[in-house]
Amino acid sequence: MPFSRTTLLLIIGTLITNNVFAQTENNVNQNVISCPVPVRQPINTFDNNYDLSALNILSKSSMIKKNQIAKFSGGVTLINQEHTIKADDIEINRENSLINAQGNIHFQNQGVDIFASQLTASKAMQATLLSDSSYQLAGNPGHGSAAKISVNAEGTLSLIDSSFTTCYGDTPDWLMQASEINISVSENYGEAYNARFKVFDVPVLYIPYFSFPVNNERKSGFLYPKISTTKRSGFEIETPYYWNIAPNIDATITPRYMSKRGTQLITELRYLSGLQNGAFNIEYLYKDDELKANNDPRYLARFQHTGTFSDNYRAYIDYTTISDDNYLVDIKSNQYNSNDAYLYQVGELAFFEKNWQAKIQLQDFEILGDHKTSYKTVPHIEINSFQPLPFLNGQFDLYSEMTRFTTSNRNLPEAERYHLEAGAMFPISSPAWFLNSEFKLLQTTYRQKRLSANSNLAENVNRTIPKVRFHGGINFDRDMPLFGKDYIQTLEPQLQYLYVPDKDQSMIGVYDTTTLQDDYNGLFRDQRFSGIDRIAKANQYSWGITSRILDPASIELFRLSVGRIVYLNNSNIAVDAEQGIAADESALASEVFIQLSRNWQFSGDIQYNTKDNITNKSQTSLDYLFTNNHSIQLNHRYSRSVSGTKLEQASLLTNFSLNKDWQFVGRISQDLQNKRSLETYAGLQYESCCWAIRFAYHRHINSNIDEEDFINENRDEFDSGFMIEFIIKGLGGSQTSINTNEMFNDSIFGYKRPYFLNN
Repeated sequence: MPFSRTTLLLIIGTLITNNVFAQTENNVNQNVISCPVPVRQPINTFDNNYDLSALNILSKSSMIKKNQIAKFSGGVTLINQEHTIKADDIEINRENSLINAQGNIHFQNQGVDIFASQLTASKAMQATLLSDSSYQLAGNPGHGSAAKISVNAEGTLSLIDSSFTTCYGDTPDWLMQASEINISVSENYGEAYNARFKVFDVPVLYIPYFSFPVNNERKSGFLYPKISTTKRSGFEIETPYYWNIAPNIDATITPRYMSKRGTQLITELRYLSGLQNGAFNIEYLYKDDELKANNDPRYLARFQHTGTFSDNYRAYIDYTTISDDNYLVDIKSNQYNSNDAYLYQVGELAFFEKNWQAKIQLQDFEILGDHKTSYKTVPHIEINSFQPLPFLNGQFDLYSEMTRFTTSNRNLPEAERYHLEAGAMFPISSPAWFLNSEFKLLQTTYRQKRLSANSNLAENVNRTIPKVRFHGGINFDRDMPLFGKDYIQTLEPQLQYLYVPDKDQSMIGVYDTTTLQDDYNGLFRDQRFSGIDRIAKANQYSWGITSRILDPASIELFRLSVGRIVYLNNSNIAVDAEQGIAADESALASEVFIQLSRNWQFSGDIQYNTKDNITNKSQTSLDYLFTNNHSIQLNHRYSRSVSGTKLEQASLLTNFSLNKDWQFVGRISQDLQNKRSLETYAGLQYESCCWAIRFAYHRHINSNIDEEDFINENRDEFDSGFMIEFIIKGLGGSQTSINTNEMFNDSIFGYKRPYFLNN
């Protein structure tokens, strides 16, 4: 019985599964420059009053034969809660639960749009088959064609004699063709058989089988390879494999082939359990073909762990060991910089309570090259207690420390140190001013061993030193009209007095003590050395003044600080200069910050010795931010003495877009003192919406590591090489832009980002 414009409800089981890709549609022909994200245009326009658990059909005409076969024609739309089919003609056989569709078929569910010439859906087979098909993944630029597409009840999409790409245009930049592609969102996997990759329609790679994730969830499989060259290691290729072991455990295994040295295996295992997390990193090279005098394996191993448990406990471990001093210079590692002079070996367990806390720590540093031997602390124990006092908002502090120092150098002494600090603090503060008073007594006992016959050190030493400190400041501010806007200018003077009596400490060894920085903030410390092997005498006051300009939104546009320490007697006398912990006479310390706009920023600081009219240290940085992808930084740093050597360096860094697809990253660092280049880096990155390629040239000075273990090995002063990395976008369900941060930070000095607080 034919009729016009009718709707039939046929209670048939669900024939087609949904959620192949839990994403939304996109127009295939959109411009690739805009990196289009599919926006679903639903086929159905049914009223919400219809029962979507049943099968709803809309057509211009229909005919039912013997109550078994229903035929619909004229812009037919079939819909239930899981899928929609639009076709010229649709026939439903109720007896064998078959649906056949012909002509201009558009099949749509929550994850895919398929266009085909013929469709067959079978309830008995729990599958839907489409022929001569093209498809568009929803919410993902992935699309292609297939001779046949099958969707089964488990939600697996099978594409026979198919193609896949995330690029647009008649000739996609890259295209994968395969005899079969299977995709399952519920299992988060895609797999391809007999895959052939084409780049600009040119075949470049054949892979019999490979798998890939179909969304942003983690999945085991190979990651993108990285190809590079260096003067030291030759041609290099890294092929990382990612292993998703469990929801909270994963690993990355990376074979790294180096034409001059051999094949290295790099592994990383990460874990997360509650508030515990950590990583194991092992790098191993069985034999270095570049070394003729030494055939021992070369390796680096690092274990890191951070965790909080039982509410009050915190654990921290960072332990690294290495095969030889030259490993970082020759082979390089992501764990440390090639210029690092030591490796961390620290284990710590801390306990926290309301008014006290304790910590036990084991610490050592593996020294690389010809550097002074460090001491191990096995162990170092701290106990802190702080109790409020009933007057003047005071607080009583008690700090105790027990440390045992050992060393493998038999020519150096060892020691046990017991230290106790007790005292009271009286902090008084308001928005306009503050005054902090501090009174402490410091008691230290040393038990020193393995002393040489002519040593000035004593086996048993007791040192008792009082300390008095007053630190106060005032905050002034005023309105300052400028350029038609209301700004605020502040004036913040502060003054500190510190008294520590003189005490002969020459009979105590130096185990963990060195000088601290003499910058502006350092003017108001109560100590001049890290560690407590030396406590400098003091009868001095420190003055400083800071002025700021704030805009109407309270953003700091300008800051200038100037100050110095004034000694009331000879309290600036050098302490044990022969042991390398001498403190300079205080210089005039100043720092400045200027932000002319959100684009321009200048910062600098200087420590200037007014007595000898010389600069001890200085550093300046000028930054200009055009846009997020356009910036330039010029910086200069100077130090009169770094391990007895004058240092003066300048660097120029920049990144900018050459056009909509190409970005450039560059860096030049010069040693102005020795008139030589320290580092040159130039990188280019091309990125479209479906693929990216990155290549760079890098030349940098090598560290001067002691070569005692590698006699007659020739190590050039400079290393140089190229790097290339190719990335296909969209195979993992993500179309995220590939930024250039990694290239910007790929440097022996690193990059200080002036517009962020987390440098």
